[in-house]
Amino acid sequence: MSMDQYMCCAQYKVWLKPAAEQSFLYGNHVIKSGLARMTENTPQYQGVVVYNMNDVPLGFGATAKSTQECRTLDPAGIVVFRQADVGEV
Repeated sequence: MSMDQYMCCAQYKVWLKPAAEQSFLYGNHVIKSGLARMTENTPQYQGVVVYNMNDVPLGFGATAKSTQECRTLDPAGIVVFRQADVGEV
């Protein structure tokens, strides 16, 4: 399966704020303060595709917390463990 097919058909998605895009692309995990939105009812440790606010896929990772846990998480808490971005795939 190509990366484009994987990204368009992903069940769980995460969108980053513009200020967090560069950090993600430089190899850092996504923290709550950089999270713009997330697919509702995403479970913990689930694979997700990471998008910017213009719906451009940036890469993928695994959720560190569920959607419910993210609501009460500290702004510096990790939300998504980064696995790869489009520059590496």
